[in-house]
Amino acid sequence: QVQLVESGGGLVQVGGSLRLSCTASGRTFSTYSMGWFRQAPGKEREFVAAIKWDAVRTVFADSVKGRFTISRDNAKNTVFLQMNSLTPEDTAVYYCAADRWGVSLVNLRAYDYWGQGTQVTVSS
Repeated sequence: QVQLVESGGGLVQVGGSLRLSCTASGRTFSTYSMGWFRQAPGKEREFVAAIKWDAVRTVFADSVKGRFTISRDNAKNTVFLQMNSLTPEDTAVYYCAADRWGVSLVNLRAYDYWGQGTQVTVSS
């Protein structure tokens, strides 16, 4: 069992930056691929970014490429999402998730564990 807790969300102005963190419980964090998803009001949850267990491979949604980066610190059981050049379209609840197999990083159904989410609001 893996428990995930996100933090770092908040209110930011257009063009600003935020760094989200997701800390996992358990001793097997380093074996999980990790993903970030988001869900805006009235919309489906969508893929944002993911990172393989060994941090060798990262994947990003087209909408965030060049603005967001994902990284992880396996010693601290934490994955990060650095978000730059934020726009109102980035406003959503952001969720981190853990995928035991890392086969389909962009598919939310592939993830085994989810956090409760953290709100990101970008004001214009």
